[in-house]
Amino acid sequence: MADAARATDTIDPGEVEKFQAMADEWWDPQGKFKPLHMMNPVRLSYVTEQIAAQHGRDLKSDRPFDGLRILDIGCGGGLLSEPMARLGADVVGADAAERNIPVARIHAEASGLDIDYRHTTAEALAEAGERFDAILNMEVVEHVADPQGYLRACHDLMRPGAVMCTSTLNRNPKSFAFGIVGAEWVMRWLPKGTHEWRKFITPDELFAMLREAGLEPVDRTGFVFDFVRWSWSTSDRDLSVNYVTAAVRRA
Repeated sequence: MADAARATDTIDPGEVEKFQAMADEWWDPQGKFKPLHMMNPVRLSYVTEQIAAQHGRDLKSDRPFDGLRILDIGCGGGLLSEPMARLGADVVGADAAERNIPVARIHAEASGLDIDYRHTTAEALAEAGERFDAILNMEVVEHVADPQGYLRACHDLMRPGAVMCTSTLNRNPKSFAFGIVGAEWVMRWLPKGTHEWRKFITPDELFAMLREAGLEPVDRTGFVFDFVRWSWSTSDRDLSVNYVTAAVRRA
């Protein structure tokens, strides 16, 4: 019974329901996931560079991730799963929101991609003995009920030498102004209530949680939106709103 309870103890049903309601819009670049479509090129660049560096792969080759098993946890409609599959990886896309999975499967099949999409959780995968060379953990940790427990489950999913990229939002007045007031209330990029500011996590807090989970943080980088160029870029210094980290399991 204890194991069964652990498999769901970090899931927040209210957060899952938010994304269930938006499932059909994952692949609409002008829909409710427009911010992710806009951000996706910089997210993809970051995660591919981190995976390639950790595993000694050449991104200029045709299928640089051949032989690597990658988990896209909180995969949504597959915006990152599909590029990973095209790069040659064996991809498992997992999401706690059940309605996301058929959307992702249909799009992958139409694109000629073989991706193992599952309605499941990190805890359930870990308890089943699943292991991966890399984990994409993007915009998930701020939506779970127990971030520390969730990151421990992610640690258990990583083989020695695996790398995990975790992105989230910083918690400060600027992130409230940009991440909630700007994105949800003014620009209406996301439905109101998509994020809860109190669940945002500072970079120092995330690094501490990753270390507590048994991982070694190796990088943190900001995702910055330029309102003049209307585009996203990365920054080594500006982690004030959106940011991403990389962490490695050494043993």
